[in-house]
Amino acid sequence: MGFLLRREEVLNVEQLQSMLDDSPVRAAQAILIAAKAGVVDAQALLGQILLEGRGIERDEALALRWFQIAAQGGHLMARNMAGRCLEHGWGCAADEAAAAREYRLAAEAGLDWAQYNYANLLATGRGVTEDQPQALSLYRQAAEQGHAKSMNLLGRYLEDGQCCPRDLDAAVEWYRRSAEAGDFRGQFSYAAVLADRGQIEAALEWLREALAGGNLKFLRTAQKALEAANNAQIRAMAEIYKGRAMHLNP
Repeated sequence: MGFLLRREEVLNVEQLQSMLDDSPVRAAQAILIAAKAGVVDAQALLGQILLEGRGIERDEALALRWFQIAAQGGHLMARNMAGRCLEHGWGCAADEAAAAREYRLAAEAGLDWAQYNYANLLATGRGVTEDQPQALSLYRQAAEQGHAKSMNLLGRYLEDGQCCPRDLDAAVEWYRRSAEAGDFRGQFSYAAVLADRGQIEAALEWLREALAGGNLKFLRTAQKALEAANNAQIRAMAEIYKGRAMHLNP
């Protein structure tokens, strides 16, 4: 026999997030109830736990559906996540053009993650016509909101003088902010400029931070860059990165 749940009886998203840490299965049940009751934040959260298989059986197609439902209710991160599903083919056929449309809508509404994701497509011409100036503008908008990955990429544009006047001091400042905000690529970028300036101990410290947080693809790329370094201490980090990559390699 079914039952009706009054909206005021539905747990709010903060309570649901807290429950996920203590009892994922119980939390998933409560999230499902709240999502079906029309709580948009819970609909987005349901999409996330379905995507991760956290407290509930993993179902990428259903995750995408709930992200889309929440997006229709105005949830910007859910729209961004629908874009992620479409970009990567999670629960659907990959469709970068459709992903770009979702990212663009959320980006235009001011969501930093969507600005970053849409900029990535624009910078590489995936799903949209390549547009480096617009990508730079979006990275800057996201960076100014505190988005760590965008800070690093904004730094690269400024360092290279791509679509903007070259400004190494500004680039270093964005690298520093990205590093301090926890982005491993930003930490590596900041370490590189510190090493170039002869601040080897500080560079090594940031290289260790990047090593701890970096994924396999990053570690492999970083290893090659470190092998070409002028300083022997920096070059020695290449072997440490190689060992970490071997540990992460499936």
